[in-house]
Amino acid sequence: MTLLEGQAFSAYFRDYERSAWRFETQPTYTIPSEQPSIARFLAGKPKPAGHNDDWHERVRNWVAAGRAFGRVRTVRQPLTDYQRYQLAWSIPGNVEAGEDIRILDLTENDLALPDQDFWLFDDSTVVHLNFNTDGTLTNIELVDNPDLPKYLAWRETALKHAVPFTEYAPT
Repeated sequence: MTLLEGQAFSAYFRDYERSAWRFETQPTYTIPSEQPSIARFLAGKPKPAGHNDDWHERVRNWVAAGRAFGRVRTVRQPLTDYQRYQLAWSIPGNVEAGEDIRILDLTENDLALPDQDFWLFDDSTVVHLNFNTDGTLTNIELVDNPDLPKYLAWRETALKHAVPFTEYAPT
């Protein structure tokens, strides 16, 4: 595997031609830039205007160019604070921008899916996102010679059992 940093990883988003799809599995992502927003959310304060606008603009541009962009977000009950924040503040704007986000509740399901976050670009390139147990990103790896049928099957299983974000209702 080849470690990717900064621009090397960003290039996959810039250069993909047809589709970018993420399998998102961590109960919490500890991303420094999100910490003020999460603190606001947990304090019951309103979402600030322009929340996540840079990302939304990128998604709109990809989709306008005819490039599909989506993910399946796995969850288990009870939801973590981070998942509640994501579902309330982050995902709705991403969906409005054109991202196809689906939720897969694995609380009572064992679908033999990995607990590994990954991106699948153009059905041919696999990039793993590796995290510590606290949700901090440890590294990003380009998977050399990935077993593409396995990743494509995982995506199909996830999509088959997930529901569109707009239809998800946490229990």
